[in-house]
Amino acid sequence: MDTVFIESLEVDTVIGAYDWERTIRQNLLVDLQMGWDNRPSAADDALHLALDYAAVSESINAFAQASHFELVETFAERLAALLMTEFNIPWLRLKITKPGAVANARGVGVEIERGCR
Repeated sequence: MDTVFIESLEVDTVIGAYDWERTIRQNLLVDLQMGWDNRPSAADDALHLALDYAAVSESINAFAQASHFELVETFAERLAALLMTEFNIPWLRLKITKPGAVANARGVGVEIERGCR
């Protein structure tokens, strides 16, 4: 299984458990690794057989724009399920970082892995 990845995709969303967080949009960083067989697309240089990371990025951004969650964990679970269904991805590893959420830390968040590699 090959891996197609997106690193440090910045998205804005409503996220947080505190009342003041529910009134603003905050930045999240999305790191995504997706299991994909690149051989069919590479054999014929066929874009239509490749996993379209631009389309995946657009889907992530649209999801973030429409989301309103308290927990980063919920954001990650729902996003993983959406991507696996929408793009027929058999396996993914998703890391969501919330920068500045904890003093003296560059970021905090969750990393999940779903599906079969």
